Amino acid sequence: MPELPEVETTRRGIAPHLEGRRIQRVLLRQRQLRWPVPDEVAGLQHAPVSGVARRAKFLLVDLPGGQMLMHLGMSGSLRVIPAETPHGKHDHADFVLDDGKVLRFTDPRRFGALLWTATPGQHALLDHLGPEPLGDAFTGEALFHRSRGRRQSVKTFIMDNRTVVGVGNIYAQESLFMAGIHPSRPAGRISAARYLRLAEAIREVLGRAIEAGGTTLRDFTRADGQPGYFAQSLAVYGRTGAPCIRCGAALKGSRHGQRSTSYCAVCQT
Repeated sequence: MPELPEVETTRRGIAPHLEGRRIQRVLLRQRQLRWPVPDEVAGLQHAPVSGVARRAKFLLVDLPGGQMLMHLGMSGSLRVIPAETPHGKHDHADFVLDDGKVLRFTDPRRFGALLWTATPGQHALLDHLGPEPLGDAFTGEALFHRSRGRRQSVKTFIMDNRTVVGVGNIYAQESLFMAGIHPSRPAGRISAARYLRLAEAIREVLGRAIEAGGTTLRDFTRADGQPGYFAQSLAVYGRTGAPCIRCGAALKGSRHGQRSTSYCAVCQT
């Protein structure tokens, strides 16, 4: 599933091709995605794009009269390609631009979304989201205060979008390893000092992943079609049984909230 670095990589890839251009028309081949594609999106014509932003895993495209929300779901991708490029079975929407290119939305599993809001930045799916992990509002102090009294594991705590957005399974594991925190430790029993380290680790891991172009998984490629390379740097994710890169002990495996977790029982306490 594309996580925040992959979505941010996609935003950076498509923004230069969309901003300042016009969406001449939309070729919609599949209207039933995770939610039905609204008429405002399906009927876009001669619409200038004034900006492309991101909130959590949503891409926000600024257009006259509102904002289009795009979500990649579990297997979605966006690519800017020549308009004459033949479409495939899972290419559900083409946004035809005024320069002869197309922004193509592809989603084999159809868990992605193309939505609309008349009030930019406001939508039911954006309500109650926590701070952006790379923004000023995200701090170790805020994590500590929010965690008080929480019995859930720290891994599920930081994966909760109400706590902080965009820290998915891969990056939660990597951040906890960097901070030296056991993923099963109750969130409410972690000190303020350790939350300061964890917040810094989250920022560093996500920042490195964005700079590397996102993590390559089975279904993800960047907007230019080239894979990301952060997967080569993963310390614990998907490495259960392999030696820890710090101490050499075999990495352990467990599950948190029905998601697999790899960690080092020696380095993470």
